[in-house]
Amino acid sequence: MNALNQIILEGNVTVEPAVRELKTGRHVCTLPIAVNRKYKNADGQNTDEVSYFDVETFGSLADTCAKWCPKGRGVRVVGRLKQDRWKDDDGKTHSKVHVIAEHIEFKPYFKKNEKGEEVSDSSGPSSAAAGKTEPSKEQKIAMLAEAAAAAQSEQEANDIAF
Repeated sequence: MNALNQIILEGNVTVEPAVRELKTGRHVCTLPIAVNRKYKNADGQNTDEVSYFDVETFGSLADTCAKWCPKGRGVRVVGRLKQDRWKDDDGKTHSKVHVIAEHIEFKPYFKKNEKGEEVSDSSGPSSAAAGKTEPSKEQKIAMLAEAAAAAQSEQEANDIAF
């Protein structure tokens, strides 16, 4: 029986996505995200806590994320945790946990105005390539459809493999 391994994170991309190609020709996109948490500590003071996670996407979902996830964009990630373990040259064991994304939702892209207020950025980048403008409604729908299709094809590929 498989144990439950699912995680949902909502945060902001902290660095432009990195895409690499595996030996099999499949693409992998790494999205580092920051997740903020606000709470009151024992003294009653408001406290901010930030956690950083490396999120990996594969195949067509990786291509979609590379295209639509610039630094600063908010994302909601549904996926699973994966632990990598290795030994270095000295024989010391290391471990790293990262998130394997199975579904990603793209949040609107925001920037701060002169007063420090967050506003929707209609001129800011909407992809990893600088200088692009905010997508139109039709482009957003196409983007969501592309992400959904990528997630569906990844799921079907995983179902066939087992």
